[in-house]
Amino acid sequence: MTEDFETIKRLPPYVFAEVNKIKAEARKKGEDIIDLGMGNPDSPTPDYIIEKLVEASRNSKNHRYSVSKGIYKLRVAICNMYKRNYDVDLDPDSEAIVTMGIKEGLSHLMLATINKGDVAFVPNPSYPIHAYSVIIAGGDVRSIPLVPGEDFFENLMTALKQTWPKPKMIILSFPHNPTTITVDIDFFEKLVDFAKENGIYIIHDHAYADLTFDGYKSPSFLQAKGAKDVGVEFFTMSKSYSMAGFRVGYALGNQTLINALSRIKSYLDYGMFQPIQIASIIALNEEYKHDAISKMVEHYKKRRDVLIESFNNAGWHIEKPKATMFVWAKIPEHYLSAGIGSLEFSKMLLEKGKVAVSPGIGFGEYGDQYVRFALVENEMRIRQAAKGVKHFLNSQSDLHHA
Repeated sequence: MTEDFETIKRLPPYVFAEVNKIKAEARKKGEDIIDLGMGNPDSPTPDYIIEKLVEASRNSKNHRYSVSKGIYKLRVAICNMYKRNYDVDLDPDSEAIVTMGIKEGLSHLMLATINKGDVAFVPNPSYPIHAYSVIIAGGDVRSIPLVPGEDFFENLMTALKQTWPKPKMIILSFPHNPTTITVDIDFFEKLVDFAKENGIYIIHDHAYADLTFDGYKSPSFLQAKGAKDVGVEFFTMSKSYSMAGFRVGYALGNQTLINALSRIKSYLDYGMFQPIQIASIIALNEEYKHDAISKMVEHYKKRRDVLIESFNNAGWHIEKPKATMFVWAKIPEHYLSAGIGSLEFSKMLLEKGKVAVSPGIGFGEYGDQYVRFALVENEMRIRQAAKGVKHFLNSQSDLHHA
């Protein structure tokens, strides 16, 4: 039997698996590992959403197949939310579709629109599926550095001049995972102008739309003038409503792209379990009654503040992010000068400090001087992690060993 699977061959080994293996082995030995690696929300979904889910689940009419593009009332609810929060008008029939989370929606959009050999621009570092959805669809990725001290648009223009065929689309996300970089509406206005001038689609992942701090509010890409002419925005219930396991997302905007995604999904699925969709309607429509999002934001802000303070006290100075549920931390300079990259550093931190993190190299080559902390442990455990970090940083034998 042949194993000539071209798509699988184009996918590299999963970098995070190496850290996960060491973590699993340590836990088998009974070691207490504080896991700040995967961004898996640990807070329970708000009660008002669960109550509706249970109620809808008891109705046998909701046990049948649903519809691949999502039930109409849910598409209306997400469009109403965009009008309420961003003053963006959307047609629930032609400019909105429900997806099984952003990863599914983005991957199927790429399958529907990317031809073999098509090029997509993706910031580097970036959330892995942004690049690998293109690879899975048979396209090629050109990395655009997204690093401190460099102008992203200058890097974009340089890449455009050096790339043939010209890119079909740009896939990006702000607030950004993993770097936590934020932008204002002027950035999106400039991006739309760039897309129109060069005939390029924009795909924007707005997963961390609501997880913003210190007075910063994240704009929607669709607020930019002409945005719907050139692209779509994805939004998810996972972070804002702590509904990660529900797998509810949306694609919104450009009718051509929404239609392409709708057509391919009509062949691939019948939509998610209908009670989940009904619960999502209630989540969106009644959020202001329950103040669910502001409670979630405060929850992550407290954890962010504790991590920054306690890690700084432990000797690791880290910039305070204005958004997301992550902290993007540059590896201390004396480790970098010793030639230690993010994967090796993460292994050392886990073995010596008993703290698991995500190595920056897993998000792209330009992330190799960083590691990512996910704010998925309570404040007490984060302070405990800081003690482990302090012990690790004070252990000079690690550098000699390396």
